[in-house]
Amino acid sequence: MLGRIVEITGEGRRLSLDRGFLNISGPDGLIGQVPLDDIEAVIASNPAVTYTNQALAALATRGAPVVICGVNFTPAAYLLPVDGHHAQGDRVEAQAAATLPSKKRLWSEIVRAKLRAQAAALERAGINSLPIQTLVHRVRSGDPENIEAQAAQRYFPALFGKGFTRDRGVEGANAFLNYGYTVLRVATARAIVAAGLHPSLGLHHKSKGDAMRLADDLMEPFRPAVDLIAWTLVRENVENLDTSAKRRLAAVLHADFTIEDGVTTLSNALARSAQSLAQIYMGKRKRLLLPLSSLPLAAGVGTPDEDEDS
Repeated sequence: MLGRIVEITGEGRRLSLDRGFLNISGPDGLIGQVPLDDIEAVIASNPAVTYTNQALAALATRGAPVVICGVNFTPAAYLLPVDGHHAQGDRVEAQAAATLPSKKRLWSEIVRAKLRAQAAALERAGINSLPIQTLVHRVRSGDPENIEAQAAQRYFPALFGKGFTRDRGVEGANAFLNYGYTVLRVATARAIVAAGLHPSLGLHHKSKGDAMRLADDLMEPFRPAVDLIAWTLVRENVENLDTSAKRRLAAVLHADFTIEDGVTTLSNALARSAQSLAQIYMGKRKRLLLPLSSLPLAAGVGTPDEDEDS
């Protein structure tokens, strides 16, 4: 069963626990209930939300992260479970002991996968992908030339139009990307913790105050799946990040990717990648386990099983 993304947007909402259900209440009483076992993540978009400790503990026990958002749906804090895997201690020790050459090799693998996905996204949008394809072979261990940034300078204007730049405070396409990336980041962090790894011990990202450095690393090859949904919304002249747009962006977690033995959702693909990274740290494999295809089988713009609380 596909998990639900529960977003809390209304004023004065209160989250509490009731016999296996997450209760969502307002000033006038109960608004709705969601089975805890069905929840993939909770996103608190409104600052006027209160929680009972029981509800937060129950969500953490089930591995469902709670995301506290700031301006324009930018994550300000996460609540993640402490115990993510029975071998967590050994895996975190191995993660912390990873050598710099090993991390550089893994980062270059991630960057090449991201660039291939960007090129595939442009092709699916009917746009020339050669400017991105030509950069893939130039990515060396650790990406010392910052080919990733060079690709972004070509990719985003090609997909969203000349003059487009990433800006967290701007509406339209940027707001769509911000929200979609938040959903993707939450799912990646959950997969990392479930694999017994620590999300703050990254491969490449080193921003001070960023507790999700590894999530920022591991989610990179999957960003273009979000980009295509944002591009589709822009093409349809959708201007605001409304309920429908959020649902379509959150649907990225349920998009189907091709893997060695069939098809799986993006959520499961992230779990496989995180597990493979843990195995690399433990010396049990050499390469990350990423989907065979750079993009999902479809653009991923359907309606997910999501609860919107407005």
